[in-house]
This record gives sequence, C-alpha cells and structure tokens, in this order.
Amino acid sequence: MELEKIRTLSDEELVKAELSAAEQLFRLRFQKSLGNQEGIKKLRVLKLDIARSKTVARERVIAADKAANPAVVNAAPAKSTRTDRKKAKKA
Repeated sequence: MELEKIRTLSDEELVKAELSAAEQLFRLRFQKSLGNQEGIKKLRVLKLDIARSKTVARERVIAADKAANPAVVNAAPAKSTRTDRKKAKKA
C-alpha cells in the first residue's frame, strides 16, 4: 500500500489495515515453514506495509501530543554551575 493512501485512512481503518497485513504475514511465514515458496516476495511488501502503518499512527500520536501540550518558546537554558565551582575552588 502506498504511503499517501495510508495517510488518508482513518485511525480505525489504519489499525484494521495493520492487523490484516500482520495476519497475512503470519500465514505466509507459516506456509514458508511448510516448504511452500510462493509469495516470498510478498513478505517484504507486508513488512513494509506494517512499518508504514505504525509510522503514520505514531506521527498522529506525536502531533496530537504537540497540539495538546505546546512547547514553551524562548525559555532560557539552565545556568551552568561549572564557573561557580571553579571560582570557589580557586578561593
């Protein structure tokens, strides 16, 4: 399945597509262990489909988290205590 097609799926459809690909992958692995060599190229395609689905789902989770908790902008970094320790050591 193409990435753009996966991106257009809803969350439920995305989960269904991932489960379907995982089931097909299981069946192909089982057939391979029994000696059936048909569909071996399909294994790679199914693995990629599962990875793409998981990636899109994770991107959506991250985007939702960013929308819910916006990052603080222009926050000053913590002050270093290294120079204070050096000054105290010299004195």
